[in-house]
Amino acid sequence: MIVGIIIVFICLAFFEIPGLIRKKYWRELIAFSCLSLITFTMTIIQSVSINIPSPMKGIEYIIRDIVGL
Repeated sequence: MIVGIIIVFICLAFFEIPGLIRKKYWRELIAFSCLSLITFTMTIIQSVSINIPSPMKGIEYIIRDIVGL
């Protein structure tokens, strides 16, 4: 499973990154790389059956306790 995920992300990078570099879209390349890294990390974590906490709890904490709404 993990090998398949790695292959998919490598293929995605090989198709997307050369065009971004050729057109000198540096900001888009950085954004693509950051989002791909986050997505890759989350996918690997989920594939090894590690529970990822819901981001809603963090948002509720910020709104309720810090902002006071």
